[in-house]
Amino acid sequence: MSDTVSTLESVDEYLKLGQEYECSDVHLAVNSMPTWRRNGTLQPIWENGELLTAADCERLAKGFLEERELNRLEETGDVDFCYSPEFGRFRSSVVKQRLGYDMAFRVINPHIRSMEELGIPRKVVKPITQYQYGLIMVTGAVGSGKSTTLATLINEINHERDDHIITLEDPIEYVFDAAACHVNQREVYTHTDSFATALRATLREDPDIIMVGEMRDLETISLAITAAETGHLVLGTLHTGNSARTLDRILDVFPTDQREQIRIMVSESLRGIISQQLVPTIDGNGRALAMEILVNSPAVANCIREGKTFMLPGIMQTGKGIGMKLMDDALRELYDKGQIDQEQCIFRAEDQEEMKKYFNI
Repeated sequence: MSDTVSTLESVDEYLKLGQEYECSDVHLAVNSMPTWRRNGTLQPIWENGELLTAADCERLAKGFLEERELNRLEETGDVDFCYSPEFGRFRSSVVKQRLGYDMAFRVINPHIRSMEELGIPRKVVKPITQYQYGLIMVTGAVGSGKSTTLATLINEINHERDDHIITLEDPIEYVFDAAACHVNQREVYTHTDSFATALRATLREDPDIIMVGEMRDLETISLAITAAETGHLVLGTLHTGNSARTLDRILDVFPTDQREQIRIMVSESLRGIISQQLVPTIDGNGRALAMEILVNSPAVANCIREGKTFMLPGIMQTGKGIGMKLMDDALRELYDKGQIDQEQCIFRAEDQEEMKKYFNI
């Protein structure tokens, strides 16, 4: 097509296009061509697309925002929520910036995938979801698939156990239909003021399993650890890259005089940490899941109690028999299977120098 592609009339048209071409995100921003993220790469939807003007973005934003979201955008300058037209669900963010309105949409797959579909080792991960109480963390950078993994774990519990599940999300992404479990989903800023407020209220609702979409601050982390210790199975996320950094982040948020007590609590309640990356595949048609897995063991618990998280990689290396796996080992496995290339393997590695030695570089 030689002619310039004109701006589409509505947000819905861009989102339908994003769904059709299986992209993960759609971006509509002032002075930029409409853009999407496919297989981890950000690229224009059309090479010859028109630049969106400030007037285009304002028209598009006001065309899909409900009055409540529009009011919040005008008051605070940004709004995050789940947009649910009849053809799908999209985690949406609209912000006011120097040039006008910018919009970003995460395409939510309506199908909650199984462990096998995602490449999660069932033999290792399923047992940590079968505890009556404790803390399970799913960690990784933005866009690493944390929400998808968390949804898979909750869905597994929903079909396997006879319990009360409460999810606290910002916004609600995957919708869980009650199977064997009773499921309640609450959206922060829609049904409650904050994660901490919602978590405090949740503890009075007789839950068995609590999913905390994001453990952002001291109060939320403290309440989650307390809930995990007092008979609830808590699943949460953090934006950390590996198991050691996850534990450091949890512990460092507390005042110094509380850390010893928190280390003991976490060492006793932690069930496992899943840290993940989505790595572009060699064929360019998808992304492969690289997953680091820490399972709590006497050696791991002792490390946490003594504040020696720097020793965790060594313990995980020797804990392969119970399913532990370091991120760099996960990357090497993907390379050996021919799923990712050498460049990505080195670029994504925790210890790049060691990875270069693996390739004799």
